[in-house]
Amino acid sequence: MPRTITTDLPGVLIIEPDVFRDGRGFFLETYREDTYRECGIADVFVQDNYSSSVARTLRGLHLQRRKPQGKLIRVVRGDILDIAVDVRRGSDTFGRHVAVRLSADNFRQCYVPPGFAHGFYVVSDSADVEYKCTTVYDPASEIGIIWNDPDLAIDWPTPTPLLSPRDATLPTLATVMELLPLVDEATGTPS
Repeated sequence: MPRTITTDLPGVLIIEPDVFRDGRGFFLETYREDTYRECGIADVFVQDNYSSSVARTLRGLHLQRRKPQGKLIRVVRGDILDIAVDVRRGSDTFGRHVAVRLSADNFRQCYVPPGFAHGFYVVSDSADVEYKCTTVYDPASEIGIIWNDPDLAIDWPTPTPLLSPRDATLPTLATVMELLPLVDEATGTPS
């Protein structure tokens, strides 16, 4: 059974799957519903995404307002610094983030629940990232927060990442405050 590591943010989990190695290479289960449910991930995934990026690429910080996505992220090739930011208004951990290194060598996965912003930075020469999503992509619902927002104080590996034109002009957390999901106090989920 995979090892689950809890983080300082409720619901953000690091999963270390069992990897079976021999002279031919390795084998692992990258997702299995019943096992991952036991690890604390009860969501149903409805979409898989794949991105390939060159060194120093920073993607994010993204989230969807009306159809919040939970994401299970893993690296197929390379090494990234993966970031989850709690942007659920009313949450005790609002504005805090978790940073975790995910790589093809460590096989770690990060689960980012709905209501959190997500982004990553490519540490290696290039990286291929796959992630499962709990809702389908809805471009009309997507918003973002600028990667270097001083209120978030994320320690990115470089002050000059490669950004898309859109990501380079995202607003600050304070600017999008009224657009962010409220936290349901009973369940901790975005409403």
